[in-house]
Amino acid sequence: MKHILRSFFSFFLVLSFAVMQAQETTPKGAVPKPIAPQKTTLEKQTKKEPLQLVPTDVKTEKKDSVAAKTDRYGIRVGLDLYKVTRALYDKDYKGLELVGDYRLTKKYFLAAELGNENKTTADDRVNFTTKGSYIKAGFDYNAYENWLDMENIISIGLRYGFSTFNQQLNSYRIYNANPYFQETPIINSGQKFNGLSASWIEVVAGIKAKVFNNVFMGFSLRLNRLVTNKEPENFSNLYIPGFNRTYDGSFGVGFNYTVTYFVPIYKKKIKPAVVPKK
Repeated sequence: MKHILRSFFSFFLVLSFAVMQAQETTPKGAVPKPIAPQKTTLEKQTKKEPLQLVPTDVKTEKKDSVAAKTDRYGIRVGLDLYKVTRALYDKDYKGLELVGDYRLTKKYFLAAELGNENKTTADDRVNFTTKGSYIKAGFDYNAYENWLDMENIISIGLRYGFSTFNQQLNSYRIYNANPYFQETPIINSGQKFNGLSASWIEVVAGIKAKVFNNVFMGFSLRLNRLVTNKEPENFSNLYIPGFNRTYDGSFGVGFNYTVTYFVPIYKKKIKPAVVPKK
């Protein structure tokens, strides 16, 4: 029994000594560091910097951009409402005029009018009927500076007009220098003058405004100057289709009130204005 107690006491003493030695070599609360494996000389020589890979699922940021402004180019066609509605209240007039323009550049438009008129003019001394057709061609310059997506026009332009027509003298009254005692009787004629023509230059000032999508309303004022005028014998061309009534033999005025529809063909980007550096 004594040998067993001695052996147990000796084992307990050795165990206590071992624990005390462990506490002295390892600080209290410290975690022992793992031993890193030693690299060979070949591994040290072939060591390279690790590659930095960018994940493919990461989207790059897009810079904010402003959509470029564009101008529309195309053909605008319509008719003169004044000539169409005039026939409703003037039994002596029938007429139709088609109008159109094509945007050539940012400011310039090619323009044209094509029409036909049948008008009876009744004055104190003469009554006659004019029938004929005409065409006008030229350009318009838009002096209005639009902003945003506006397409309005304030224009000044020039036309060259040409008309072919005929005149019919319905009746006339001989001029009486002293009508105190009696009026001269009206003489019925019915004489026709065919194959007449005239040409003129026309200055045009007008406005067109967009009222609906691609629909424009506008009006224009016109000042005409005759260039050529083929007249019959013993009769003057007092009214010329497209030129209107002649005043003082060579000048005329007119206007129209139009509705047109714009047919876009292509678009052109507007270059931003370059601001000079101070």
